[in-house]
Amino acid sequence: MDNKKFDLNSLIGFFLIGAVLLWMLYYNQDESTQVEEVGTPEKQESVEQTTPKNELTTNSPTTDSLSIAKAQEKLGAFGYSSTLPSAKENITTLENDVLELKISNKGGQIVEAKLKNFKTYDSLPIYIVKDGNASFNLNFTTQDNRSIATQDMYFEPSLSKDGSSLSMKLKVSQNEYLEYYYELKPENYMFDFAIRSNGLSNVINKDNIQLDWKLKAYRHAKSISYENRYTEILWEYEGDKDDYTGQGDNDDAEDEEISWIAFKQHFFNSILLTDAPFERAKFVSKNLVQDEEVDTVFTKEFSASVPLQLKGGEFNETMDFYYGPTDYKILNEYKRNLDEVVPLGWGIFGWINQFLIIPFFNLLSGFLPAGIAIIFLTISVKLLLSPVQYKQYVSQAKMKVLRPEINELNEKYKDNAMKKQQETMKLYSKAGASPMSGCLPALMQIPVFYALFNFFPSAFDIRQKSFLWADDLSSYDVVAELPFTIPFYGDHVSLFPILASIAIFIYMMMTTGQNMQQTQPGMPNMKFIMYLSPLFMLIFFNNYASGLSLYYLTSNLITIGIMLVIKNFIIDEDKIHAKIQENKKKPKKQNKFSRKMQEMMEQAEQQKKAKK
Repeated sequence: MDNKKFDLNSLIGFFLIGAVLLWMLYYNQDESTQVEEVGTPEKQESVEQTTPKNELTTNSPTTDSLSIAKAQEKLGAFGYSSTLPSAKENITTLENDVLELKISNKGGQIVEAKLKNFKTYDSLPIYIVKDGNASFNLNFTTQDNRSIATQDMYFEPSLSKDGSSLSMKLKVSQNEYLEYYYELKPENYMFDFAIRSNGLSNVINKDNIQLDWKLKAYRHAKSISYENRYTEILWEYEGDKDDYTGQGDNDDAEDEEISWIAFKQHFFNSILLTDAPFERAKFVSKNLVQDEEVDTVFTKEFSASVPLQLKGGEFNETMDFYYGPTDYKILNEYKRNLDEVVPLGWGIFGWINQFLIIPFFNLLSGFLPAGIAIIFLTISVKLLLSPVQYKQYVSQAKMKVLRPEINELNEKYKDNAMKKQQETMKLYSKAGASPMSGCLPALMQIPVFYALFNFFPSAFDIRQKSFLWADDLSSYDVVAELPFTIPFYGDHVSLFPILASIAIFIYMMMTTGQNMQQTQPGMPNMKFIMYLSPLFMLIFFNNYASGLSLYYLTSNLITIGIMLVIKNFIIDEDKIHAKIQENKKKPKKQNKFSRKMQEMMEQAEQQKKAKK
């Protein structure tokens, strides 16, 4: 009887214990599911709503061990991080006078980067990173073949006492971890960043470690298409070489020995620099601007994939981040070739900007408003080129004096093109004049003009600086809004390009127009070019920086004024004509090249007669 009672009690106890165990198993299974799915904000929010605030630290040892076991089943050694109090999304802020960074313990990455001293075209704060437009992720496998993506993991934050540095640790135990380290310096857009680890040599598989950095570039300027033209990925490789993806889509750019990677957004930059060059990297750029009327948030989507190598079985990457303006002065101060991010032009064009235009404009803009500084810069350039331009004007005056005689030769030898060319060359030689003597001075001015064409769209100092009716010299000015969009022209009317086009047309009429001759076979139609240039400026410069149009307007007005002064007060056409007649009487000694050319033309003429 007692045995039966004992058996019954044992059975009842067995069922009671079984029910408790089933309840605990169900409870722990639900809790472990929450740990596994802690990667998404939605799942995390539900955890916070249903779980007491300090439950992770108050659970029994049995419950904690079961949670750790479940997390480790999915994440291996890194499952430990999912059971810590830091396993929920929190934000830590680092800031100085110019930059504010918000860093999430989820992924240990920057989720917001704000430039304090700048605004967008519509007066909003400038954000490089915000609302999930960027990600910084390490992909690797553990030695037990589990895939880890750090952007889904929870790091434990540790802020320094002075608030200038932050350590984010993804732990596999109390003293073994992967660490992201940030340190922000006063009044500096560049901050220290490091990836390092401790005790992971037996945890991480050394092969196939990939750093993925992505960014969708926010629109900051009035014209998204104009801003997009200067938005691209740039990088430095093999010590001092640089390359870029360009304006369109590009998914096959790859190089080796990468020193830095820049996600450039016209006037603002995200740059990742490394002390020890990355072995290689692949870059992808996707254009997001298909229709300016629709795509008004982002310009391009960038990504950089960088394979990383462990050192002694551990991470040890010392790097820097730069979140700041694309300002040549600031970038050049770092002495790491970051000025290559600013598109100053290649070769001699870049040198002119680097050593002449930029220093002089910085000097002017230090005490003058931006618009006045542009005008003074233009005047200075015109004065610098005045000796060359004077020779060009004198050559044009000579050609004008010779025009009647050239017309006579054209009429006399209208049926013999070869003879007409010979006689024309003789006339030029005797008179000491040549069409090329006017072209050469013009060609000598091209490097300066092209350098300035590159300078103004990249001049950070004129950004959001107003002048007359233009509220931003780095963007187009608007005097009228159109109710429709004209292809290539836009939906507005800019006044500076109109005035510059008129000035160019008047200048060309005073030069090309007065010397216009009948177009020779195979030669370009100068009258067509005379009308095409102002039309090109009128249409395409409607969406360009108004500072550039202001430069061209000022330059051509000064040129017109100089030409009028030279024509009316300096150059005497009668004296030039008399001098030409004297030169024609003197025996002209031909150089070897001219003599050879004349002999070849005479031989061609004789062969032509022989055939007839």
